[in-house]
Amino acid sequence: MKKVIGVDLGGTNMRAARVNGSEIIEHAAHAVPKTNVAEEVTSALIKTIAKVMDSGVEGIGIGVPGLVKSDEGIVFDIQNIPSWKNIRLKEILENEFQVPVYINNDANCFAVGERVFGKGKKYSDFVGLITGTGLGAGIIKNGKLLPDQNCGAGEFGMIPYLNGVYEDFCSGQFFENEYNTEGGNMAEEAQNGNKNAIEAFNVYGKHLGMAIKTILFTVDPKAIVLGGSVSKSFKLYEQALWNEIKTFPYRYVTNNLEIVTTDVKEIAILGAAALYINTTK
Repeated sequence: MKKVIGVDLGGTNMRAARVNGSEIIEHAAHAVPKTNVAEEVTSALIKTIAKVMDSGVEGIGIGVPGLVKSDEGIVFDIQNIPSWKNIRLKEILENEFQVPVYINNDANCFAVGERVFGKGKKYSDFVGLITGTGLGAGIIKNGKLLPDQNCGAGEFGMIPYLNGVYEDFCSGQFFENEYNTEGGNMAEEAQNGNKNAIEAFNVYGKHLGMAIKTILFTVDPKAIVLGGSVSKSFKLYEQALWNEIKTFPYRYVTNNLEIVTTDVKEIAILGAAALYINTTK
């Protein structure tokens, strides 16, 4: 039962929680300061973490929506926090709190969180695929997050596809770009029997199936764990997804592939905490 702090650093809010085992014990939140002074954001983060820190905490994990040199904990760029460029966040926080700090991007945190707390427990080899406002992924190999240089492994959403990239067709952006509506609204219409909405999810499933075939060719996982807002509508596109995946040339691979959706609440916080747990266990 490790006691760890998980931090979800978003573009508008920062949230920290003390996690004991798989239970969130205490949490704190703070709006990300709208400032061009990097130190003001760092100071707000330190104060937020301090609210949930106690003497039994073994380490801190932080998920950020941006590029990180994970071994040194340097944040290069983060969405909606323009003042943060080349911030040595690991060094700053370790000096402040005197515990190990691990930092990674939010997609990798999702995958590690699934491995430690979710359906990924049963797989030592899987891809955690977030289908929300964007398309991101984390890769688990031999039970651990796949090492990389800048937290960029698994950015399948940026691979060119049709007249754009996969993210344009395999995230909530698809419904906004093609149908001028949010995915949640489209799901409600489909559930009410609207034929156009049902067909929209069939098309979406085909696109996501193409993305998953690319994942099969590149990292060959045992399973895909889906998360993000669009994954909540999985039943609406599951058949179309599998219809496309089954065109993969190696039948043995697709016959043994498993696709599941997350059931972990507060996966952003728990996934960040899992960075420490998965690295040290």
